[in-house]
Amino acid sequence: MKGHFYKRGCTCNKRRCSCGSKWTFVVDVGIDPKTGKRKQKSKGGFKTKQEAEAAATTLINELIQGIFIEETEATFCDFATEWLNIYNETNNVKPGTLRVRKHEVDKLLPYLAKLKLKSITRKRYQDALNDLKDKGYADNTLDGVHRTGRMIFKKAVELDMIKKDPTEYAYLKKDKKTIEQLEEAEIPRYLEKEELAHFLNTAKVQGLDMDYLMFLILAYTGMRVGEMIALKWKDINFKEQTVSITKTYYNPKNNSTEYLLVPPKTRKSKRTIIVDEIVIEYLKKHLATQNKVKMSYRDTYHDGDFVFAKKERHPGYPIFIKTVQNRMKRVLKSAELNETLTPHSLRHTHTSLLAEAGVSLEQIMERLGHSDDETTKNVYLHVTKEMKKEASQKFGQLMRSLQ
Repeated sequence: MKGHFYKRGCTCNKRRCSCGSKWTFVVDVGIDPKTGKRKQKSKGGFKTKQEAEAAATTLINELIQGIFIEETEATFCDFATEWLNIYNETNNVKPGTLRVRKHEVDKLLPYLAKLKLKSITRKRYQDALNDLKDKGYADNTLDGVHRTGRMIFKKAVELDMIKKDPTEYAYLKKDKKTIEQLEEAEIPRYLEKEELAHFLNTAKVQGLDMDYLMFLILAYTGMRVGEMIALKWKDINFKEQTVSITKTYYNPKNNSTEYLLVPPKTRKSKRTIIVDEIVIEYLKKHLATQNKVKMSYRDTYHDGDFVFAKKERHPGYPIFIKTVQNRMKRVLKSAELNETLTPHSLRHTHTSLLAEAGVSLEQIMERLGHSDDETTKNVYLHVTKEMKKEASQKFGQLMRSLQ
């Protein structure tokens, strides 16, 4: 294995150098597949020839063992773009997920964009995370940014583009929270059964078109808003009283005619659930009303078979997620309930009421289309804990009545 050592830039014509030039080694590392000529690797900056020889020996040993990696000259920005394409093609991700990953990459670009991958140190990466934290980004945002950063550098290591992963020992600074804050954060807000009944009755009496049916379905099934909007009439089995959830609605630009129907959140999210008679009853009424609307618009109606379709502008196209959110806020205000609740809160409400009814956590997870979800578990454990307290209190009252 050929190689040699020399002092780069030395101008001395003497046996002993006095100009302070550093030692450099040059070693053959293989054949260029394009030209067939030998490839060489050089590295300089060594104070003594012995240091250069030691580094060259390490490199030669890596070549002999087949573990030598010639690190890329690519910048973080260039490889991050390449990684997004790889991530999309190999994972078949939903457009929304890819959009989130792009946003997370954008958070790292101000710190790493023009740096070569191989020159990004653990400290440089950690400093980027720390600065994002100091700028006030939420913990969830930072978790996502760090997750994306790890995936990018892990892929670079897998592709033999760099030797070390600078994200390996990185950590996220967390805010210290009081016990009260931790308890509040762990248990998402939801409606108690009396509040839900009041909310639904308000939607029925004071709600706009489709409000009652929308919130009835969300409350009685626990499905996600995107899953509800994507529902088609073929997904409803009136005879068996079931609803099949096989897709979700995606429309980040809120353009009525440019929506997408994409696979649901996880594989477990594809499910068929049994629904209450009242849901089936109001779905039938809604179908009859919708058929009349179709007749009114005839040729201009976009007949995509959607359950929750617009009636006026762009008739037949599915409604927006934002529409459901705005409608819920309106009903909550009319009912004088917590206006910070969202349509997703009805999913948590469904979880809490199933737990109160004695349904097991496994059955609830299956109904919601979850393989594992910490939020659902927290709601379930909170409700069942309160039920256990009530059982203990009732037992104590019984025993005291006997004394």
